[in-house]
Amino acid sequence: MEFTIRKSTKEDMPAVLHLIKELADYEKAEHEVEISVEELEEGGFGDEPLFDCFIAETESGEVVGMALVYFRFSTWKGKTLHLEDLMVKKEYRGKGLGIALYSEVIKAGAEHGVKRVEWIVLDWNKNAIKFYESTGAALQKQWYTVQMDEDGIRKFVENL
Repeated sequence: MEFTIRKSTKEDMPAVLHLIKELADYEKAEHEVEISVEELEEGGFGDEPLFDCFIAETESGEVVGMALVYFRFSTWKGKTLHLEDLMVKKEYRGKGLGIALYSEVIKAGAEHGVKRVEWIVLDWNKNAIKFYESTGAALQKQWYTVQMDEDGIRKFVENL
């Protein structure tokens, strides 16, 4: 199968949102997707872009995969690159698109001189875990992901 990996454009954001929703469905969390195409457009292509996105595109121009990344700063390491989501449409999996997108992310990290590329994977996603470990990535099992949602933020601030 022939495909191209490229940086996304603003016009790709509807397809990116579709992939985000497909990923959320796979992760049994489709009800948690709140972002809109407009927010993706502003976040990626506004005055102060917050992310970059790599796209996997078929010969016919269909967007069938994406990897969304952004830079972070570690007080221990310095500049890092965070891979927020890597997604390939179900019917295109197993054709090399995932590794191509993943490779583009790792290359981008190297080109930008980051100290680490990092991401989160669900503990039940054994195929992804096996894949990541096969590429030399190390799972940090002693760390927990900690989050505070919008409601929690509001309540916390109200109680200050």
